[in-house]
Amino acid sequence: MSIDVQQPRTHDLVSNHIQIGGVAGGAFEAAFNYRITEGHDEVTGGFMAGDGAGGHGQFQLTVDVTGAAFQLNRIFVEVFWTSPKDGAELDKKIVPVVLGPLVVPGYQNYLEHVVVAGETLWGISVKYYGSGNLYYRLVAANPGTITNPNVITPGMVIRVPRA
Repeated sequence: MSIDVQQPRTHDLVSNHIQIGGVAGGAFEAAFNYRITEGHDEVTGGFMAGDGAGGHGQFQLTVDVTGAAFQLNRIFVEVFWTSPKDGAELDKKIVPVVLGPLVVPGYQNYLEHVVVAGETLWGISVKYYGSGNLYYRLVAANPGTITNPNVITPGMVIRVPRA
């Protein structure tokens, strides 16, 4: 069996309702599992994919993580199938994402800000949040883009999470 997770993508900024989608299958009874975790809590479940004859099919589901007691904003979406022989988790795909509600309370969506010469995260934070002290929100929401909060360059596209 095989799994190709196409949504979410690495470092996506997600809400409390995480959409998981892709293509999976390769067995007559194609039962798959998902786990959303950050090491302290987790949300788990299962779904079917394939065509019932060994082929592959698309899957899409929305997982509500509102009730999870996540402590960290970087969480992992895992999709796998379980071996009937020994219970091993096989063909596991792991996608790290950022949980928006733990970055900005009441998170709804994000804007994209293109950095221009002379800007700082402090200044961008003042522009969007009214306080430079909230620059850490920008750092948390952009782990694939901002690797050093003291260095941003013109042309960078920074996600600005909003409530």
